[in-house]
Amino acid sequence: MSDLNPQQIAKIKALKLLILDVDGVLTDGRLFFDQQGQEYKCFHARDGHGIKLLRQSGVEVAVISGRKSASVALRMQSLGVEHVYQGHENKRQAFQEILQILQLKPEQAAHVGDDVLDLPIMTQAGFAVAVADANFAVKQYADWCTEASGGQGAVREVCDLIMQVQGTFESVLKTYL
Repeated sequence: MSDLNPQQIAKIKALKLLILDVDGVLTDGRLFFDQQGQEYKCFHARDGHGIKLLRQSGVEVAVISGRKSASVALRMQSLGVEHVYQGHENKRQAFQEILQILQLKPEQAAHVGDDVLDLPIMTQAGFAVAVADANFAVKQYADWCTEASGGQGAVREVCDLIMQVQGTFESVLKTYL
């Protein structure tokens, strides 16, 4: 957290919403299909727990994905994430809808992305995050980059960062001590 500048800290303190891409952020970006065309995704348990902790701290979480997957719907349901937008290649429209529903301004939202499809939201969100293995063009537009790659704990890193900067991490941690 010490490597953050005052502008980054101010942006993080204003956050009330974290929006996540799926493929390449919540997963490592690889797509697995069986012979019947059934798709499989692998999610990191620490990312899921980070989402739960962040929601407990008062920051809402949403997912916007260009692809549709039953496994994403099931995973987000198990984490209590209510705002799940799948099959949205026009991510900007979904972003505007979520902001309207939650009555938030773009600067109150963070977005984590990995590829150029995420740029329409990243360039509008108050705090743009690229995962470590994101496309170089996405990293150019990011306010911050994770140390972990997508699907390997990057989302947990972002959740922990937000809670630390907002001063809620210690109170969430106390429930485990």
